[in-house]
Amino acid sequence: MVLKDRMFSSFALFFYTLSLKSVYLCTFKIHQDMGTYINKGNEAFQGARNSEYVDKSGLIAVVNNTLNTEYRFSCVTRCRRFGKSMAAKMLCAYYDRSCDSRELFRGLEIENDPSFEKHINKYSVIYIDITDFTTRYKNDRNIVNRIQDEIKAEVKKVSGEDSINENDDLMAALSKIYESTKQKFIIIIDEWDAILREFDRNPETTDDYVNLLRRLFKGSESDKVFAGAYITGILPIKKYNPQSALNNFREYSMIKPGGLAKYLGFTKGEVETLCLKHHVSFEKMEQWYDGYQIGRERSMFNPYSVMEAIRNDDFGSYWSNTGAYDAVSTYIQMNFDGLKDDIINMLAGGRNVVDTAGFTNDMKIIRSKDDVFTVLIHLGYLAYDRETLQCYIPNKEVGIEFEQAIKLSSWNGITKTIEQSRSLLEATLRGDADAVAKYIDQAHDENTSILSYNNENSLSCVISIAYIFARNNYVMHREYATGKGFADIVMIPHRNVNSPAIVVELKYDKTAGTAIDQIKQKKYPAKLAEYSGEIMLVGISYDREKKTHECVIERMRNENE
Repeated sequence: MVLKDRMFSSFALFFYTLSLKSVYLCTFKIHQDMGTYINKGNEAFQGARNSEYVDKSGLIAVVNNTLNTEYRFSCVTRCRRFGKSMAAKMLCAYYDRSCDSRELFRGLEIENDPSFEKHINKYSVIYIDITDFTTRYKNDRNIVNRIQDEIKAEVKKVSGEDSINENDDLMAALSKIYESTKQKFIIIIDEWDAILREFDRNPETTDDYVNLLRRLFKGSESDKVFAGAYITGILPIKKYNPQSALNNFREYSMIKPGGLAKYLGFTKGEVETLCLKHHVSFEKMEQWYDGYQIGRERSMFNPYSVMEAIRNDDFGSYWSNTGAYDAVSTYIQMNFDGLKDDIINMLAGGRNVVDTAGFTNDMKIIRSKDDVFTVLIHLGYLAYDRETLQCYIPNKEVGIEFEQAIKLSSWNGITKTIEQSRSLLEATLRGDADAVAKYIDQAHDENTSILSYNNENSLSCVISIAYIFARNNYVMHREYATGKGFADIVMIPHRNVNSPAIVVELKYDKTAGTAIDQIKQKKYPAKLAEYSGEIMLVGISYDREKKTHECVIERMRNENE
């Protein structure tokens, strides 16, 4: 009897073990191999960790909190070179069950989050870079079918799910795998809107793509199949009438970043740390690459340009290769009322109010000046202040790109004024009032077809454009006074520039000497309160009847010295 019990127990243990092994094989059969689209491993993020890496792993905690909830679908849009793809690679490395990524995240912010152990390497991850397909299948109207076929074939191979057949679309294939394994997927799509941007002249293709996304992310099957979805792009999800095509996605954009503002782009503190480490001028870094206000983060830098400046030990524009430059040239020449004046105002350091609500999130549907400004905000060529609802050119790097776009436009007067700007600054610094008046006359004559010249704002715009070269060595401020007929321009030299500060006072139908007196009566604008050193006082007057300018220049010492 004892022997029979022992034999029964042995057989029971054998079958129990066999049963566990079968369950193990069933549960983890997707775990076995890394692929092109499914479970790619963590090598891409390993490369980032081996390089100069700024810790953005706090993003993972935010995404973890959305998994398996009604907020599990996230669409994160930023302009190019703002770290979208890096974040996607990090998420892949964290969730991918085909590898052990704990060592990769050692010492990073996410390691101390309560959700870290709960989700690390627990999911089958599908990663799709849409630009890979648009590059390989450029102008192929069947690109959407090719995307589905390639991913479905790999999913079937890796999973070993025999029930997937040729007539199944991608969602049907994933649903069958889920029913077999009861394991949910996480899907990450990088540059999700690339097809909408590059196939915009093929509405059948873009409709097919939107329908694919709807099939994946709308309906009861997506509730079962996906623990979460994270898609990145340049533009938010396109609006159809008042709704978006995928209104179940929570969107985080340049204009409405939600809680993700600090995770895409470099913060001021992060750049200060990098500059200190590499012995780089933070002041120059600010001048070139700062200026974006994204959500609560009031000082955000373009991370790609910051790292390129450090690697190359050279400050310059690294923006030209972002792929959107041609579009900018097209947008700024659109014939909307007041558009040119506003562009020039921003080039001169001003700001413009913009209504972003009407934009349909389609780069080809531009119906107003507000649409132009909104798309340029999403492309990163303009920054947006959500408190004042104003847009502006964020920094020197982007300003240079605007100048280049204008040179390729039909705005010949502005182009010539920009080219003469160096000569104007040199004349100012040597105190040559007649030469200054001549250059301002030319700037006025060349730009009256673009800018009205009948108020102090327009006058200030022309003068600011005329002095645009000064931005290389100066921080320029435009301050509007309350009195009729004048506006101030104040230029403070950068710390490493051995040049005097410049205060320009403008007057209509009064003498240039009156403008100088006005500066002295005001005891200098507030921007000079902490400045000590020589100051060039530049009084410029405009005679509307003669249509000529007069200039007087004086040198003074700041009382604070």
